Amino acid sequence: MGEHPSPGPAVAACAEAERIEELEPEAEEQPPAAPEDFDPGNTGYISTCKFRSLLESQSSKLDPHKREVLLALADSHADGQICYQDFVNLISNKRSNSFRQAILQGNRRLCSKALLEEKGLNFSQRLIRHVAYETLPREIDRKWYYDSYTCCPPPWFMITVTLLEVAFFLYNGVSLDQFVLQVTHPRYLKNSLVYHPQLRAQAWRYLTYIFMHAGIEHLGLNVVLQLLVGVPLEMVHGATRIALVYVAGVVAGSLAVSVADMTAPVVGSSGGVYALVSAHLANIVMNWSGMKCQFKLLRMAVALICMSMEFGRAVWLRFHPSAYPPCPHPSFVAHLGGVAVGITLGVVILRNYEQRLQDQSLWWIFVAMYTVFVLFAVFWNIFAYTLLDLKLPPPP
Repeated sequence: MGEHPSPGPAVAACAEAERIEELEPEAEEQPPAAPEDFDPGNTGYISTCKFRSLLESQSSKLDPHKREVLLALADSHADGQICYQDFVNLISNKRSNSFRQAILQGNRRLCSKALLEEKGLNFSQRLIRHVAYETLPREIDRKWYYDSYTCCPPPWFMITVTLLEVAFFLYNGVSLDQFVLQVTHPRYLKNSLVYHPQLRAQAWRYLTYIFMHAGIEHLGLNVVLQLLVGVPLEMVHGATRIALVYVAGVVAGSLAVSVADMTAPVVGSSGGVYALVSAHLANIVMNWSGMKCQFKLLRMAVALICMSMEFGRAVWLRFHPSAYPPCPHPSFVAHLGGVAVGITLGVVILRNYEQRLQDQSLWWIFVAMYTVFVLFAVFWNIFAYTLLDLKLPPPP
């Protein structure tokens, strides 16, 4: 799936001025020669003349887009010298400041056509290109992603979570003999995965509640959003980052309920789903001119309508007469916790494609805010219920 026709798409003609941080090396290609061969003085620099000779002799071994960037790198150094490490970085699939400067300041401008204009692509290549335009606002990132994506590993996290949610729902549907509005069944809350305020000391419930859904109508929308939004995001940003946003939204959702809706249980994966979708929509709005996905305004409207309908359903269900009084139906506050995570941590992650999050000041600010909220919620759960003398519904 990672194979592309030759010539592959070149790096973007006009790269934006944002800092492009260094990628982890993939070590798929090695520099064609050691520095001692053309840097006898061991200065760490090579002359542009020797550099061009090297490119000419090794041109058949280089990807076309790398060869063009290397030529731009050569033209951008007026002093006639090139840092050898810049050369090694680029060959090793690392993007550094020199990568950016080569395009912004080089006398030779890269003039390849846009990725959308590439012809003769097979289905998998068109899919990768589609995902790039769906999720990335900068052409330079889209082309870099298109050239480097190998589908190894595949987007396993969102698919695994979705399959587990469907499996648990089907199991509960069979055991309760009810698939629509399962949450109204008298035995629904007896499941050990549901978050219940009387059982909040069982810490796993703050996470495992995502495998229980109110009914097929609740599960259906969450599954659709996870697959249509979560899988493309995972293909671009990787399982680790998307799992971080998803799990942070899930935990924030249950903790928000334990603080703001203290007597209600929680079910469903809406906290994680709303974190991903909110981050994606916010990223589109913040990079509106750069996002080239088709019908983006219409699709944003449809996504917001679907989210609003699901949120409205959750609000209605929360205040509907309970099937197991005095315990109310599950809370809707988890949705809001997910949105809060999405527009903070999620946006920072999606805005920094293949860049080190630890170098972003906003990342540390939002991590600190999230940590403070989690600690506050933990202490709230330990002390507030007793201090407020709150009457909780009995355990199921």
